[in-house]
Amino acid sequence: MKKILVIKGDGIGPEVTEAAIKVLNALNFNAKYEEAYAGFACHEKTGVPVPEETIEMAKKSDAILFGAVTTPSKDMKAKSAILSLRQNLDLFANIRPARTYKGLGRYGDENVDILIVRENTECLYSGIGEMDEKLGIAINQRIISKKATERIANAAARFANGKITITHKANVVKPSDVLFLSVASETLKKLGKEFDSEIVDALAMKLVVNPAKYRTILAPNLYGDILSDLVAGIAGSIGLCPSANIGEKIGLFEPVHGSAPDIAGKGIANPCGAILSAALMLDFLGEKEGANKVRLAVESVIVGRKSLTPDLGGKSKTNEMLNSIIQEMEVL
Repeated sequence: MKKILVIKGDGIGPEVTEAAIKVLNALNFNAKYEEAYAGFACHEKTGVPVPEETIEMAKKSDAILFGAVTTPSKDMKAKSAILSLRQNLDLFANIRPARTYKGLGRYGDENVDILIVRENTECLYSGIGEMDEKLGIAINQRIISKKATERIANAAARFANGKITITHKANVVKPSDVLFLSVASETLKKLGKEFDSEIVDALAMKLVVNPAKYRTILAPNLYGDILSDLVAGIAGSIGLCPSANIGEKIGLFEPVHGSAPDIAGKGIANPCGAILSAALMLDFLGEKEGANKVRLAVESVIVGRKSLTPDLGGKSKTNEMLNSIIQEMEVL
């Protein structure tokens, strides 16, 4: 029996996480679920976004199923719960797949299947910075190390969905992007992987024009975060996109979307990002058959235009889409 830590978080986090657990239960996935707390509501209650108890519970789990959290942008004291978890658990590889579904969105009839592999612990997300209000200056440190770059390049080679494109801004952002590009290139060359490189702003434009050209994108933290939302738009909705945060021993699985407080409690959130994140968790735990069944069921519902939530052009509720996915699983 697998030990799964559930962190539902804020906004629509609890709604979509509960949907994912119902899908896992429908698979008869043998697991024991324990709930822990993190996020803005947790911060308001306890004074910290991620209690030490949550981190200790995470370390003792086989995997973590995560919803979504709110981090206020104007509150300088409010730290990101998900960044804290990634850094404390050394979840260095962020894996974000995005694919098109026939008939959905402007790219729906194109065969687009992109995997973004993003370094998850450094760059501008290091959390090191300061503000001098008198001078009107704010400074953040951008950290890129050889060790972390080698590690994420190895992860890209392991998870690669075809040719790997290293993205960077080494022509301007020196020396950090020069280091990332050179170390990633050397690592992939040693591993015998096919790769090329693209400057990040040019890559963003090319992804919009011809997304089917790209398969795996290897990126530093900030670039990977931005590009993964761009490819979510190509897929048709950010509500469709899952992600995995992988470390040496543990993985945390979360939908790409945020907490969406504007629709929280309305019952209209798209559960697919969380459900497909649960499928990535099943992959991680060696449950490949169950993971594929979940993905096929989601695809059947979307392509068949069955019970789609408003972000996909439908009028269905979260639970209606969830039930349709479970029904499809039963006949696969």
